[in-house]
Amino acid sequence: MTRTVYLNGEYLPEAEAKVSIFDRGFVMADGVYEVTSVLQGKLLDFPGHLKRLTRSLSELGMGNPLSDDEWLAIHRKLLELNDVRDGMIYLQVTRGNPGDRDFAFPPEGTPQTVVLFTQAKPGLADNPVAKTGMRVISVPDLRWARRDIKTVQLLYPSLAKMEAKKQGADDAWLVEDGFVTEGTSNNTYIVKDGKIITRDLSTDILHGITRGSLLRYAAEAQMQIEERPFTIEEAKQADEAFFTSASAFVLPVVEVDGAKVGTGTPGPVATRLRELYLEESLKSAI
Repeated sequence: MTRTVYLNGEYLPEAEAKVSIFDRGFVMADGVYEVTSVLQGKLLDFPGHLKRLTRSLSELGMGNPLSDDEWLAIHRKLLELNDVRDGMIYLQVTRGNPGDRDFAFPPEGTPQTVVLFTQAKPGLADNPVAKTGMRVISVPDLRWARRDIKTVQLLYPSLAKMEAKKQGADDAWLVEDGFVTEGTSNNTYIVKDGKIITRDLSTDILHGITRGSLLRYAAEAQMQIEERPFTIEEAKQADEAFFTSASAFVLPVVEVDGAKVGTGTPGPVATRLRELYLEESLKSAI
């Protein structure tokens, strides 16, 4: 089946969707994005994603081109047109097409470019890796300093992920000034003596929507949480480790730089947190 995508007010077959070569997202990575997971035909954590979208746009001096109701209508229409029950919807907003390449922002009133598309992932919540765990390596964090803005500048995370694969691992954790910031596309955690430890929010990391929801559910379940930076050595000595993201939910990490974490198998805290997130997020999904 041909996938239908959304581009600047139109629903089009993906082969017919065209964006100018002068678009700022293409020539300057001048844009932001969000990914919302879909389970059982419902959108998870959708209000949080829209709130972060508006914040990211504002931090780059861009307005939000659509209302919350319009964003929701587009998401639901794409799910219907593409018959997606489990998967993701990717949205991207750029500063638009100024008609030529220039470091200066385009004139005020230049239309922004809005793109959305679905990615069907049947059985998204039944990822077998949740039962086996992930292996990660550590790499220096060489990204720009505003990681709290969800921009389309993803080259370095992509390079880090490929380095992990080259070394026979699944992903990379990024390290700056001796401390883990985050993964290539996820927030990171360790568990020690029953306490969940994760880096506190700042411009150093993305303010993960799944992270926020999970920590709220964990607090409601009377779990101990400590928000602070941790080192790779701490991760190696931890009882458990895991990461969160919109599409992975909660996945255990069983090896860091070749060293087993805990028993080298998914631990009870990460396993329970995955169950808890899926249970609670589905209750509020729309």
